[in-house]
Amino acid sequence: MKRIGILGDIGSGKTYVAKFFGFPVFNADLEVAKIYKNNRKVFQKLKKELPLYFGTFPIKKKEIIDAILSNKRNLKRIIKIVHYEVRKKMYRFLIKNKNKKIVILDIPLLLENKINKKKDILVFVESKKLEVLKRLKKRKNFNEKLHDNFKKIQLPLDFKKKKSQFIIKNNFKKNSVKIKVREIVKNLI
Repeated sequence: MKRIGILGDIGSGKTYVAKFFGFPVFNADLEVAKIYKNNRKVFQKLKKELPLYFGTFPIKKKEIIDAILSNKRNLKRIIKIVHYEVRKKMYRFLIKNKNKKIVILDIPLLLENKINKKKDILVFVESKKLEVLKRLKKRKNFNEKLHDNFKKIQLPLDFKKKKSQFIIKNNFKKNSVKIKVREIVKNLI
């Protein structure tokens, strides 16, 4: 099984690109949302670690945002608790899909959390900064301070781009992305 890791800036369209590969996708953001909604154990750990911010189950997005914005260290505390569970879900996903030719890892902190393996194929999704910012501002819960906090824990985009074997210029037009994805898959199979 080949593992393709999708890298790029926040809002660059990593999830959008990942779906065009046509192979099983592990979407870490989606898994985090499920954890906040369904995992009482994570709630208990967060409540114990940050009792001022977490009151009742399920965990609300506002509680997470308030905790992160009130203290920079809270983001690392939350990540430590939540990412342990995300990793477990990823391992289950990999076991379930072990007979697939390719799996896609849509994990925003793939390199930062050392989740990638040496043999992983890395695909960098590049988008124009103005286009990304315009799209981010349209998101329902977009918060610029929160966005800045997440940017601070990420590796520089130039580093991620250099580490990648493939680059997809995402202009948010379906056909150009499809063509580039087909080209990459053809190279790998």
